[in-house]
Amino acid sequence: MAFRRLSLVECGWTEKKREALDDVTQQALIDKESGYHEPEEAVDEGMLSCKEQLLIAAIKESENLIVAYSGGVDSSLLAYYARKILKDLAKIVIAVSPSLANSELEAAREQAAKFNWNLVEISTDEVDKAEYQRNDEMRCYFCKSTLFTTLTQMAERENIKSIAYGANMDDLKDFRPGHKAAREANVLSPLQTAKLGKEEIRVLARRADLPSWNRPQAACLSSRFPTFQPVTITSLSQVEKAEDYLRKLGYKQVRVRHHDALARIEVDKSELAELLQNSENYSKIVAEFKRLGYKHITVDLEGYKQGSANDLK
Repeated sequence: MAFRRLSLVECGWTEKKREALDDVTQQALIDKESGYHEPEEAVDEGMLSCKEQLLIAAIKESENLIVAYSGGVDSSLLAYYARKILKDLAKIVIAVSPSLANSELEAAREQAAKFNWNLVEISTDEVDKAEYQRNDEMRCYFCKSTLFTTLTQMAERENIKSIAYGANMDDLKDFRPGHKAAREANVLSPLQTAKLGKEEIRVLARRADLPSWNRPQAACLSSRFPTFQPVTITSLSQVEKAEDYLRKLGYKQVRVRHHDALARIEVDKSELAELLQNSENYSKIVAEFKRLGYKHITVDLEGYKQGSANDLK
């Protein structure tokens, strides 16, 4: 079946509709704080169908493609459509480094195996670089720059035309230095080309039966560190083990914010009361975190919130 790139006018995209969709997307993000809802509630079916066609057309134009895959819902959806459309001409690649939690890597591997994506794993060395370790506002830039440089070299060796990553429309609302690295490396963002937001991506991922469709939002382990607090392989491992322990106890959306000798625990607001009232778990957490090297263990009463590593600065 041949696809052509549709214009936004053909999709019925008016300024009024765009404003309405933004409102829905913002409300959906608010709703998730109190418990995830059925994503279909947040989308316009006609608009979603049109955007899906835009995504298909954008991928088909690439002819062949490397997808920078992380296992998160955005890059997973991109990988799904790339393989569906381009078959073996789409190469799905995940970067393995100390900043990627092993639990996230295993989930990404399992999903790729389920869909026979022939996942390629590469090692990246961003954590070894001084500009990354100093953890300034551009840390994500240095991470993505390292990744895209490695993928560009792979593309040149294998005569692959394009590289793509899973940036979506909601990402444009935040400061994300990694996008600068993508632009410099001419990396494509098909989800943005199709004007897809996070809730729409979750709907399509659910319909595709991607296990990542409702996975809690994840970020690299370095995001647990306040800006300018150095990031080391040892401290990344400390955070990873602490968060793994919380998940072992049954908490789903967790962050351990690393403030040197102090660990600030965040869990979803829906789990906060249980954590505070469960004295048995509380004692276990304190003992385990001290074993891992933390001297002070606190719980953030505001619960999990994105990008809060700098709250104690």
